[in-house]
Amino acid sequence: MTLKGKQIRQLRSLAHHLDSVIIIGKADVNEGTVDQADKALEAHELIKCSVLDTSNLDVREAAEELAQRCRAEIVQVIGRKFVLYRETSREGAEKIQLVP
Repeated sequence: MTLKGKQIRQLRSLAHHLDSVIIIGKADVNEGTVDQADKALEAHELIKCSVLDTSNLDVREAAEELAQRCRAEIVQVIGRKFVLYRETSREGAEKIQLVP
């Protein structure tokens, strides 16, 4: 699923007030990080992540790797943080209604 411009703007505005739930440090993007992000995406659909200075990856590389491994879309990369989105597959869960 490729996000459109209006959808990206909508998700960026929703993510503005979120706190980082995933922090990538010197262990970079490992299985534990992917598992945590996967669970957070399934529960919330939209998550904010931080990359510490100790990481060997720059922020864009970390975002691309984590998004690819979690089958998510990168919404925004800014400073040392990035935002990921993936629609939940849970039945009965309240989903983010994306604009067309």
